[in-house]
Amino acid sequence: MSDDLLNNYDEEQAKLMQEMCILVNDNDKVVGYETKKNCHLRENIQKNLHRAFSVFLFDKTGEKLLLQQRAQEKITFPEYFTNTCCSHPLNTPSELIEENQLGAKNAARRKLEHELGIPQSQVPIESINFLTRIHYLAPSDGLWGEHELDYIFIIKADVDLNINPNEVMSYKYVTKDELKEIFATQKETGIKITPWFKLIVENFLYKWWDNINDLESQKDLTIHNLL
Repeated sequence: MSDDLLNNYDEEQAKLMQEMCILVNDNDKVVGYETKKNCHLRENIQKNLHRAFSVFLFDKTGEKLLLQQRAQEKITFPEYFTNTCCSHPLNTPSELIEENQLGAKNAARRKLEHELGIPQSQVPIESINFLTRIHYLAPSDGLWGEHELDYIFIIKADVDLNINPNEVMSYKYVTKDELKEIFATQKETGIKITPWFKLIVENFLYKWWDNINDLESQKDLTIHNLL
């Protein structure tokens, strides 16, 4: 498929589709790299498993979680509500580092600044808590989809936001009960929720939230297959 495919999309988002994602096997071993575009074409997603990350940023008290609504300009899952920040480590030296998940953490800091304007000084590496990894697959529409090995990170911090409107349509902090209400009333309200966010909430998040002051005890090196 030619690059003409991206001509009808937002120019900035189309440029980002040329970034190089990290291809991995089911055990998270690097097997190559491919453009974000080719990783997300639905015709390729079965074979192009790639690394991703999902950040859940709570305020310093641990009582409220920052959600974002993806911008209309996004090519996959536009206007969907999701966790604080979700993206991909890239095939660059700083984001390929595997020790202590450092590459994915570097990517998380980069994208928190790019999407939400959070200064990297407010989210130092040591504040990023690795919880686990999930392997999931989800179509977005007839053309696009996701097939990712997703590193899950939790951060507790009070941060300054400077929203990039090309990435984020809206945002809000929610309590645990407010998040439960969003999910319980989703059919009535018509709120769209990204599939990875739904999987993480339904399988893990509330247990982590209950242990927000002892996240080290929740760390799990298992790769959870949620296909």
